Amino acid sequence: RFLSNGRDLRAFGSRGQQRSAALSLKLAEVQVMAAGDGVAPLLLLDDVMSELDAQRRGTLLKTLEGVRQAVITTTDWEDFAPEFRRAAQCLHVCAGTIAPAGDTALV
Repeated sequence: RFLSNGRDLRAFGSRGQQRSAALSLKLAEVQVMAAGDGVAPLLLLDDVMSELDAQRRGTLLKTLEGVRQAVITTTDWEDFAPEFRRAAQCLHVCAGTIAPAGDTALV
């Protein structure tokens, strides 16, 4: 259960606030796990940007800079800041095939 100013986010929070709270918990878990045994867990985020506003997206991307291993799926690459896109390894998945995003044969 997540509270904001003493109010349950499930009842009073926006979808973005609810998603942000869940992501905060998940990112804290990643930090604790990495600090515990020094092994960085693999963070899997599925369509993480879909319910976040621009400010929350920026905050999340800044936070992800400190995560050593992350796989993020998206249907809208434009949700990611240009500097993040330049630093990321992007793969295109189509009809059961995975290729570098620059491979136009799959598009």
